[in-house]
This record gives sequence, C-alpha cells and structure tokens, in this order.
Amino acid sequence: MANAFLFFLLFIFSSNIIFENIHACNQSERSSLRFLALTLSSPHLNWTSADCCNWEGITCNEGGWITHLQLPSKGLKLKEGTFLSSSLGNLTHLTHLNLSHNSLYGSLDQTELFLSMNDLEILDLSYNLLFGVLPSSLPSSHIRMVDLSSNRLQGEIPSFFFQQAWNLTSFNVSNNTFSGPIPSFICHPSSSSLRHLDFSFNKFNGSISSGLGKCSKLQVFRAGYNYLSGTLPEDIFNSTTLEEISLLRNSLYGAVSDRISNLTNLTTLDLSYNQLNGVLPLHLGKLSKLKHVLLDFNYLEGSLPLSLMNCTNLIELRMGANNLGGDISMLNFSKFSQLNKLDLRHNNFFGIFPRSLYSCKFLKAIRVGYNNLEVQIQPEILSLKYLSFLSLGWNKRLTNISEAVKILMGCRRLVVLSLASSFLGEEMPNGVEMADFNGFQNLQILDLNSCNLSGIIPSWLSKLKNLQVLNLNHNRITGSIPSWLGTLPRLQTLMMQFNQLSGEFPKELCTIPMLVSGKTAAQVGRISLELPIYCRPSAHAKPLQYNYIFYTPFIYLGHNCLSGNIPIEIGQLQLLQLLDLSANNFSGNIPDQISNLKYIEVLDLSMNHLTGKIPASFTGLNFLSRFNVSYNNLRGPIPSSTQLQSFNASAFEGNLKLCGAPLSNECQTTMGADAPEMSTQDADTEEHQISWFYVFVALGFNTGFWGVCGPLVLVTKWRYAYYHFLDNVQNKFHVMRAKRMASMKRRFV
Repeated sequence: MANAFLFFLLFIFSSNIIFENIHACNQSERSSLRFLALTLSSPHLNWTSADCCNWEGITCNEGGWITHLQLPSKGLKLKEGTFLSSSLGNLTHLTHLNLSHNSLYGSLDQTELFLSMNDLEILDLSYNLLFGVLPSSLPSSHIRMVDLSSNRLQGEIPSFFFQQAWNLTSFNVSNNTFSGPIPSFICHPSSSSLRHLDFSFNKFNGSISSGLGKCSKLQVFRAGYNYLSGTLPEDIFNSTTLEEISLLRNSLYGAVSDRISNLTNLTTLDLSYNQLNGVLPLHLGKLSKLKHVLLDFNYLEGSLPLSLMNCTNLIELRMGANNLGGDISMLNFSKFSQLNKLDLRHNNFFGIFPRSLYSCKFLKAIRVGYNNLEVQIQPEILSLKYLSFLSLGWNKRLTNISEAVKILMGCRRLVVLSLASSFLGEEMPNGVEMADFNGFQNLQILDLNSCNLSGIIPSWLSKLKNLQVLNLNHNRITGSIPSWLGTLPRLQTLMMQFNQLSGEFPKELCTIPMLVSGKTAAQVGRISLELPIYCRPSAHAKPLQYNYIFYTPFIYLGHNCLSGNIPIEIGQLQLLQLLDLSANNFSGNIPDQISNLKYIEVLDLSMNHLTGKIPASFTGLNFLSRFNVSYNNLRGPIPSSTQLQSFNASAFEGNLKLCGAPLSNECQTTMGADAPEMSTQDADTEEHQISWFYVFVALGFNTGFWGVCGPLVLVTKWRYAYYHFLDNVQNKFHVMRAKRMASMKRRFV
C-alpha cells in the first residue's frame, strides 16, 4: 500500500514536470526579454521567475514561444543609445505587440524590428516618442491592425507599404508629421478587409487620390487637420459601407457631389473648415442614418434642402459661417427628435425663429446669431430641459430684455448665454422687476455686448456665483463699478469697454479670487462646451476656437470715464494677463505694484492723465506682448530693457517729457550720477521757472525791435503755430481713438 502511494506521488510529480516543461518559455526568448529589461531606464520590470511565460505582459503558446508582448501605459523608457530591435528581434513567433502609451524613444526606420516577425497581427506603438520614416513595408502578410499614432514619425508613406498587407483592417498614423500625398492603391481589388483609415493631424498635402472606392468594407476615413487640396474624389462615393468621413481643416474646394447620396450608411460627415462651395446636395435626405453633419466654415450657398428633414436621426447639425440662406421658418425641426446641437450662425437665413425647435426635447445648444431672423424669447423655450448653450444675438427684433431675462431664468442648465446686439437702446433690467431673481445659477458666460443698454450694472449679477466671463462691452452703462464684483468666486474675465462708467477703480476689484490665487484657479475645472466659442483677439485676426471655458484672466475697462488713481492694490491680481484701462481719466503715478503682475501680456494705460515716470520695475514684465502708455503726461527716461524697447514708438507717443529708446529724443544727462534725483513736483517747478526766465529774457531782448515793427506779425505767426499744433494733436488723438475702437472690439460666441 505504501509502495502504491509512493508510486502515485512520483507519477503526479513527474506529470507536473512534464506539464511545466511543455509550457516553459524558450530560453533564447527569455534572454531577449531580460536584455529588454536591461535597456530600460525605467521602470523596473519584475521579470525574475524562471518561466518567462508567467511574466507581466507575456503570453506564450503551447510550445513555449512568446506570442503576446503587451505593456501599455507602464512608463517605459529606453536607455540612451538602445533600440527596440536589439531586444525584440528574436521574438519570431510574436503575434501581438502593444507598447503604447509609454515614452519609448528611437528611430523606427533604423531598426530591424519587423524583419523576423512573420506572424505579427497586432502592432500598437501609439503614444510614444518614436521618430524617423516608416520601414519599407508592413511587418507581415498576417498584419491586421497597425497603430503608430501620436509619435514623431515623418516622411512619405509609399503605396507599396500596403502591398503585402492582405489582411489589414485598421491603419492609424494620426498625430505625426507625415507629409506628401496620402498613398493611393491602399486597397487591393482582391482584398476587402480594410475598415479603418486615420491620417489626421499630419502634414499630408496634394489631392486625395482615387482608389478608396476599391475599399469595399471601409467604414471610417479620417484625414482632418492636414494640407489637402482639390475636390473630393468621385470614387469615394463607391465605398457604400462608409460610416464616417472626417476631412475637416484642409483646403478642399468645389461642390459636394449629389452622388454622396450613395453612402446610405453614413452617420458622420465632417467637412468643416475647408473651401467648399456651391449648393448642398439636393438628395442629402437619402442619408437617413446621418447623426453628425459638420459643414461650418466653408462657402456653401443656397438654402437647406427640404430633404434634410428626412434625416430624423440627426444629433448634431452645424452649418455656421457659410453663405446659406432662405426662410428658416419653412423647416420643420420637430422631426429631429434626437437633435441636441444646432449651429447656423453667420449665414443669411431670414424669417421667424422656428417654434418647431421647441419640440426637440434633447436640445442642448442653439446658435443662430448673425442672421436676419426675427427672434423673440418665448415661454416655450422652458420645455428644453437640457439647454445649456443659447446664442441668439446679432439678429433683429429681439426686444424686451426684462421679460427675456425672466423667462430665461427658468432654463436651469444654461451655461452660456449670448444676446449680443439685441434689445437695442433698452434699459438694463434692475430694481423692482428683478426683485425675485433666482436664476442663472449655472451660468458661466453672459454676453450682452453691443446692445446700447443704459442704466447701471444690475445687482442681480452678484448672485451668479458660477459666472466666469461677463461681457458688457459697447453699451451706455453709467454709474460706478460695484465693489461686489470682487466677491464673485469664479469671475476671471470682466469686459466693460466703451461705456460711460464713472468713479474710481474700486479696490475690491483687486481681490477677485480667480485672479489672485493660483490655488483658487486650479480648483475650477475645465467645462466642456456644447459648441465651441470663437473669439477674435483683434478686428482683423482669425477667430480662435475654444472647446472649453478657457481660463482668461482679463480686465477690460477702457473707454469709460473712470477717474482717480490706479490703486496700488492692483498688484494683488498676480494671475492677470490683460489689463486695459485706456481712454479714461486716471491720474497720478503708475503704481510700481503693477510689476507684481508677472503673467501680464497686455497692459494698456494710454489716453489718461497719468504723471511721473514709467516704473523701472516694469523691466521685469517678461511676458509683455503689447504695451501702451501713449497720450499721458509721463516724463523721464523709458526704463532700459529688451522688453520695453521692443515696442513701437507709438506706444509712448503723446508724452512730451518722455525720452529714450524707442523714442527718437534722447535723454539729456546734466547731473552727475551720484546727484539726488529731483521729485516730479520739484522738476516741474524748476522747469516752469526756467522756462519763464527764458521767456522774459527773450521778450526783453526783442522789445526794441519787435515793439515797433512786428506786433501784428508776431501775434499772427504764434497764434497760427499754436492752433496748428493743437489741431494736429487733436486730430491725431481722434484718429487713434477711432482705430482703437475698431481694433479693441472682441466678440464672444
């Protein structure tokens, strides 16, 4: 019995040895993996056990050969001078290689990594630091998926790169620096496996070659954010399996062919930011599966085809910034039961704002600004329970701001509200009619610019604790700036240019939490917008696109009637990037504390009554890109620094007592270096006395001659010169003011 039990134990033990030997990894491949671990500078891989088939990220087949090496997002870094080929070239049975989302650095074209990988099916090296050009061909005829996105690869992709890839289904090289044309003959007539192509975010140029029509199973074609030109290739409309075409931000031109109606499986069509023209395809409505249509920023014209109403699965319809037109009230939006984003801004639509939109219960964003629509805020808008983005400005006949605000208070989810250039000439709602105000608790952007509104800044704004951007530019608002603005916990952008505000710059404004403390600003997370916001830095600049509520620590108070000194407390706004106090009545010295604004990029104090010197500490404002102190009463030398001297002389003109570069008048040094510097008041007094002394000497010297011969000539000449000088200064001031009024305009949403 004992012998039988011993025999049983020996059998079990020997069986385990045989089993382990069957599955133990090949020793040469184990050595290659050990060498890989040694070439990594970080992190340390815990590959110490005898059987490498049990190591992290390693899978073996029954013969003990390594088939899977998968180490994504491990923070892998190669030591300097080492390459992947040195350690992985011996893994000849590898079918899956995934080293994505690491920090692997090296040239892909200098390695022989793929020459021996005849069985490779999945190759994912995305999100690394690989550079160089691609190898001459794909690793093997078995390859099914290649993802080399988000690296630093460059050069052209030759067509023969795909010649042996009979089984390729997905190819992604997005977010690199590839150039040249998109390869032709990607799909082989005898091979119909390719489903996903992504060439976006590169430097591809030229036209899109024909050949995509042979991809009989192609579902996704992306090549956005490149330099592609030409028209859409006709044979792309033969790929009837296509579900997504994304070619945004290129230079494609021409009309969209009506043959696009062949792509009946299409769900996403993104051709925005191109140069497409002509009318929209008449039979666009045959694409009944369409969910996302993005054609904004083109030159399309004509009206929206009525067949579009058959696309009842639409979720997003963006046609902004085109030349489209027609009577919008002819469209029945109630068929779009799934619609949540509508953008028709900057077109030529007319007619009454369609009430059928209120049937789209899932609408989150409406933007129809810059058209010729007749818009009124109706109580039915409250049926849009998910509405968070509303932009109706720059249309006509939007009236009764008090009633509109009362209705919109009920839109509890509103984050962005733009009613610019509306309610023209009305009074800002305040007082009794707003006594029960309790809305806009989620509002983060309020845009009422260019409405010509009168009245004072309303107190109900103090209840908007989530407000980040307040735009009241170009109105007729009077009164002082309320101190409670400094208590709004999330306010970061305050825009009140071109109003009639008076009084002093309130010290409380220097305590805005988002502009004082980096910790406070960091606690406010980025809020994704339902539609991007476009902001022009200047009148002639291209609009910048923001997909989030962006952190913009700006204060615009230019072109008002503010007076008094600029408070020294302004130095507390350490995160401020733009300060515009131009064209006011500020007096006194420029506070030295402004030099505490280390991140300031734009500082405009022009057209005031400021005196004294430009603080020498301004030389430490290293981020200044625009600086203007023109037309004040400043004196003395301009502080020497490469920053201040880099600005044009126009930034300092109109200060007759300023000197030094970049002005042409040099500073006169009449005192020793160790002599005490006169105060501004003493210097003005002395200069005043000296000036009068020379006047009296001149008068005494010339009395004998001019007293007899020249009173008329003298008076006439001096009066002419004096008035000529005043006219020149006055004209220059008004010209400069007009230019600034045009260039300083910013329009949000």
